[in-house]
Amino acid sequence: MPATEILNRADMVKAPEVRALPQTEKPSLIGLLREEMAKALVEKGVPERQVKMRVSQLWHWLYVRGVSDFDEMTNVSKDMREMLKEHFTIARPEIVEEQVSNDGTRKWLLRFPPRGAGRPVEIETVYIPEEGRGTLCISSQVGCTLTCSFCHTGTQKLVRNLTAEEILAQLLLARDRLGDFPERDTPQGAIVPAEGRKITNIVMMGMGEPLYNFENVKTALLIASDGDGLSLSKRRITLSTSGIVPEIYRTGEEIGVMLAISLHAVKDELRDMLVPINKKYPLKELMEACRAYPGLSNARRITFEYVMLKDVNDSLEDAKELVKLLKGIPAKINLIPFNPWPGTNYQCSDWEQIEKFADFINQAGYASPIRTPRGRDILAACGQLKSESERMRKVDRLAFEAMMIANHGED
Repeated sequence: MPATEILNRADMVKAPEVRALPQTEKPSLIGLLREEMAKALVEKGVPERQVKMRVSQLWHWLYVRGVSDFDEMTNVSKDMREMLKEHFTIARPEIVEEQVSNDGTRKWLLRFPPRGAGRPVEIETVYIPEEGRGTLCISSQVGCTLTCSFCHTGTQKLVRNLTAEEILAQLLLARDRLGDFPERDTPQGAIVPAEGRKITNIVMMGMGEPLYNFENVKTALLIASDGDGLSLSKRRITLSTSGIVPEIYRTGEEIGVMLAISLHAVKDELRDMLVPINKKYPLKELMEACRAYPGLSNARRITFEYVMLKDVNDSLEDAKELVKLLKGIPAKINLIPFNPWPGTNYQCSDWEQIEKFADFINQAGYASPIRTPRGRDILAACGQLKSESERMRKVDRLAFEAMMIANHGED
């Protein structure tokens, strides 16, 4: 189903009540690299000669079959399972709320337990079904340190980084809820086909700036792309950043996933205001990092996100400068109609202007899909607010998030 069809649907149904999992201070095995898992097992008395085999078993149960209960690990001895239950957890986060639309779009509000002296935290994860694919939008932080002037999330203070476990848990839970893991009795070593999966792509486009939580994001994405586990192709994983230049280089070298840049302006003076991190890493440095990103080609492009703000960044002169700025970079430009939120001073560009902007970029040889529902009337309806103090209706926020998430990564 095309993304525009998804965005047209507004009927929401409540999901069945989900039992909350007990909070625990036990460390999780989820989010540990193999060598870290091996070390954790040795510390709990597993003999060195068994460790490699035990890690292989656990990896298969966690990331191929997707179990969240040690008792389901049927080829692990009872004594071993009891030891694991005593010292570790593999529980999923609590689902505070689950919204399910008639077209399959889903949104989860998830609660993670306290870390140390902190409090429980909540984040959102969104799943968007599209024609021939399904994309999961994952959060990397609770809140955000960036203060992009057009972004509502930027008004929320950073609470903390998510751990590698908490980043991966969003993917595991989504696969649970969508029935996207193979049958529990799939034997270890069996080839599990990638075709037919509901979640085919993931995007690091949820709450937070992923590159300000680099190590945890790196660990989570390396596990997600591990061929013996979740096995997502790195060409189907997209990391979106506002432009943390040193970590863009590291992302290319150490993670190797697809890259998306929240651009939104073609000159430093304006981008300094819209995306303040530009003051630290201006456009020249950002474009140099993009040109140096490994493996770029017409089949492996960088996606540039560009929110359309009326009389701010939407002129044909801006379009011409955008084409000049991206010269030599295999790129796709996602044009995103601005979605008003309480207290903002920005307006969405007129629909005719967005189309003119897109046409110019297309004629210059760049794909420039417009992330929007069909027609101006629906665009006007999306995110409209009765007053500055009223929060955006859930269905409108869900529709807007679908615009942001759709069509990232390889088909």
